[in-house]
Amino acid sequence: MQIIRTIEEMQRLARGLGRKGTVGLVPTMGALHEGHLSLVRRARSECDAVVATIFVNPLQFGANEDLDKYPRTFESDCEQLEREQVDLLFAPAPEEMYRSGATTIVDVGAIGTRLDGASRPGHFVGVATVVAKLFHIAMPDRAYFGQKDAAQLAVIRQMARDLNFPLEVVACPIVRDEDGLALSSRNRYLSREARGAALILPRTLVALAEKIRGGIRDSGVLKDSQMRLLEGARDFELDYLAIVDPDTLLPVAEALPGTLIAIAGTVGGTRLIDNFIVG
Repeated sequence: MQIIRTIEEMQRLARGLGRKGTVGLVPTMGALHEGHLSLVRRARSECDAVVATIFVNPLQFGANEDLDKYPRTFESDCEQLEREQVDLLFAPAPEEMYRSGATTIVDVGAIGTRLDGASRPGHFVGVATVVAKLFHIAMPDRAYFGQKDAAQLAVIRQMARDLNFPLEVVACPIVRDEDGLALSSRNRYLSREARGAALILPRTLVALAEKIRGGIRDSGVLKDSQMRLLEGARDFELDYLAIVDPDTLLPVAEALPGTLIAIAGTVGGTRLIDNFIVG
């Protein structure tokens, strides 16, 4: 695996890969776990070459968020990507990605203000800007993202359509730990007690899925059935429980097949998200 630090070299190598076959891109912020590696394996199985990125993007962190303490495990990340036979790893410094005097951003409009965008103003401007830059730099045929970040996925798909990027955005299933908690780099912040409290996220989704299988489809009824439990949960602060269209992130009246049910909250100072698509 070759590690690339500059945009100029990454673009040169990406053009060479593109001439040889399909290129898959797996963007990450590092602190890799099995969820990230599942994206790499999917890309490896579908593409002739795989490019991964590690870049903790300052533009998507708010003033009081965890940019400084976000886990950085570059050496072990490289070892894992090497084992997964990644061809190129693009790992630029912030000053390489955002050079002095740069002012251009990518704002996807209203969709970027929904779900996580409502509680993290400007977050999806940062996401859309860095992903657009990565698409331009790595020139992939397919880009792989986890379904866990469902709102991010909707924003990236909107951005790719609007800016006519000639690639496919591929969503990959959520990977969970044995206790049901969705894998996240931020899980390492959780104490044993906080991790126990965090299980309210997947348990809420399981309860809603069971109600839907039982024939309850009304979004208001479904949300009301869980709100008392969520609002009274110890050591858990609910951000949102949303039943929405997965493409627009707008609320829907009924949880029909294809509907996104998403939850976010804070446990022990750590913000976590989870979701499922109604089957």
